[in-house]
Amino acid sequence: MEQIIYQPIGVIHTPFKESADAPAQGCFARDACGQVELYQEYSEGLKDITGFSHLVLLYHFHRATGYELVTKPILDKEKRGVFATRYFKRPNPIGFSIVKLFGVNGNRLDVGWVDMLDMTPLLDIKPYVSLFDARQDVCDGWFETASELIKYRNTPK
Repeated sequence: MEQIIYQPIGVIHTPFKESADAPAQGCFARDACGQVELYQEYSEGLKDITGFSHLVLLYHFHRATGYELVTKPILDKEKRGVFATRYFKRPNPIGFSIVKLFGVNGNRLDVGWVDMLDMTPLLDIKPYVSLFDARQDVCDGWFETASELIKYRNTPK
């Protein structure tokens, strides 16, 4: 199989310098704000993005080393297969987050609900479209009974 190579289109700035400081998911830190800096040569691609309230960011887990096929997720006490988690140590360390778009200033996007580390390489931006992205009758697998997740669900937002 041929090698696949991607180049970052920008960088994500957040207040989180270390993994221990970052929330498990952006929905647990709705007040966490950051900035997406698109490299200038891609800024024209931001045309019409201001009409969207949320964006999907695809990025590279730049501080991940190696991978674990079975791991203990942050929100659970049992070991799980990596493809049943959002753990960062993956065969292809690609992450995604849904962030809230607050504003656009040239090649910079002001966003909220960030959960990635500062200086994370950005691979792509996609608009969150409820018709495409929201699903009904969803099963959340082991998340439905994860003890740590239940604590987060019951914490006031």
